[in-house]
Amino acid sequence: MTLDSKTPSGPLAQKWEKHKFDLKLVNPANKRKFDVIVVGSGLAGASAAASMAELGYKVKCFCFQDSPRRAHSIAAQGGINAAKNYQNDGDSIYRLFYDTIKGGDFRSREANVYRLAEVSVNIIDQCVAQGVPFAREYGGLLANRSFGGAQVSRTFYARGQTGQQLLLGAYQALCRQIGLGAVQMYPRTEMLDVVVIDGHAKGIVVRNLVTGVISSHPADAVVLATGGYSNVFFLSTNAKGCNASAIWRAYKRGAFFANPCYTQIHPTCIPVTGDHQSKLTLMSESLRNDGRVWVPKKKEDCGKPAGSIADADRDYFLERKYPSFGNLAPRDISSRAAKEVCDEGRGVGPGGRGVYLDFADACKRLGEPVIRDRYGNLFDMYEKITGENAYRGPMRIYPALHYTMGGLWVDYDLMGTLPGLFVLGEANFSDHGANRLGASALMQGLADGYFVLPYTIGNYFASAKMAKPSSSNPEFKKAEAEVAAFETKLLAIKGKRTVTSFHRELGRLLWEKCGMARNEAGLKEALKRIPELRDEFWKNVSVTGENGELNQALEYAGRVADFMEFAELLCQDALHRRESCGGHFREEFQTPDGEAKRDDENFAYVAAWEYQGEGKAPVLHKEPLVYEEVHMSTRSYK
Repeated sequence: MTLDSKTPSGPLAQKWEKHKFDLKLVNPANKRKFDVIVVGSGLAGASAAASMAELGYKVKCFCFQDSPRRAHSIAAQGGINAAKNYQNDGDSIYRLFYDTIKGGDFRSREANVYRLAEVSVNIIDQCVAQGVPFAREYGGLLANRSFGGAQVSRTFYARGQTGQQLLLGAYQALCRQIGLGAVQMYPRTEMLDVVVIDGHAKGIVVRNLVTGVISSHPADAVVLATGGYSNVFFLSTNAKGCNASAIWRAYKRGAFFANPCYTQIHPTCIPVTGDHQSKLTLMSESLRNDGRVWVPKKKEDCGKPAGSIADADRDYFLERKYPSFGNLAPRDISSRAAKEVCDEGRGVGPGGRGVYLDFADACKRLGEPVIRDRYGNLFDMYEKITGENAYRGPMRIYPALHYTMGGLWVDYDLMGTLPGLFVLGEANFSDHGANRLGASALMQGLADGYFVLPYTIGNYFASAKMAKPSSSNPEFKKAEAEVAAFETKLLAIKGKRTVTSFHRELGRLLWEKCGMARNEAGLKEALKRIPELRDEFWKNVSVTGENGELNQALEYAGRVADFMEFAELLCQDALHRRESCGGHFREEFQTPDGEAKRDDENFAYVAAWEYQGEGKAPVLHKEPLVYEEVHMSTRSYK
């Protein structure tokens, strides 16, 4: 199969407008004839469901939380990017586009990224109209702050709660459509399979998480907005419920999986304190606007109180290594720099796995009330978790798994290789390349849901002209039976090991062999161990409870079973990509000063993997990355 990105022809700045005009339309009366399923109710899912319902489509929206408001989008803290240039500091749509392409280490699709930058200006207007309480300057204009990977201030924010406030805006729009009867909401319902009829995605199979009842829902198209897969590493900044099951099961039905090895390490997380932890806590990247990152210059000073170490004896290593960007160097680069100083034995805190994020200079320069106003909720959260007051001494931070740039492959219309299956937000691969700039995830989720899918899905309906099947179709019954058999098999094992113990072992293996740094030997070790661990899981896992009832142990076991399979694809992708780029850092491929070394001649492509069946190696398909507007160059923040 040849991957066709369906990128429009013509000048980059005109592609999206031209494409919108060329798309086939569905008239308002006919929109009411089409049923759309949206899986996920975060920023991408809620905005898509609300927007399509507003257009007249009949929408069903599913989420496994008890309310759409609990989607993981609420966890985003620092802000959302948009090329408004309110600061008059030289920003533009083109600069945001270029910063995003460069931030992704020239491994993203050019046309998609330009469209993202182009519609960013509309996102802010949409959210302000919904009442999102963005921070404002003294005169009433919306405030902006800086973020990693940019030298302009383009990040709009609501203290450290930006994701929550944006989600509440999308949730209000969604609730309006629910009230009008245009959206039917299914909370506490998990998608367990995609139903494919005549090669098109035509519905889903779900499990009611309260009653345990398995049922089918047919539709004219299926939209997945189910987030990323960082929890395959067990410890990540993601909520415990976040999982890869929706996109993984779509992959097994024919949707190609692109660039799974592109995982993002966030540099400012509260360090691990012990095996009792089930997740890690993010400290917003926005803190690096005013916080200075440092470690002691001498190993013997690492055990001393931070305040007793003189400024001359501190190594502000980001400022030293990257004088142009300093503490606002991109996430992948900042994370590796922190790991490097800790590996040298100059880390602080328990186990030497931490660096300082110090606000003493900012408090002295601006006053504590200003810092409290900008970041107060983040400082409060840090103190509740660590018992330390970050106004009186520096925070301790260390990199952790955060966002995933890989996901299901989609074309310019956000449709996957499975016709009728659209994929939005973090669940797709399209916009971030090998590394995501901070404050771009919220931008992409809302761009996809508010401003891209509502245009492109109509083109599919007008072109495909396939009737919606009935839930009595044999393919639905077959899928339901397969889902029921999968869950029965899990419950019948009656083994000795907990699901958590398997997940923790898998996560530790991936962190050590396919985490911040990867190498051929380690990846081959992981690829040998993962099938062994998966076999043990299916022989010795203990899943308590019954099927036809509320059973969170069964939910979790199904998600970890999918992680056991997905982890192998992640490592295969990392092994095949013999270069370093963005968050994918192969130790064999680095410059003399330790920076990522790309191989544009051999790896300037999207790696899209096709499922071949259980026990068979997936097939690699390549989408060449062709840049018409920018030239691939050595990525430097010095």
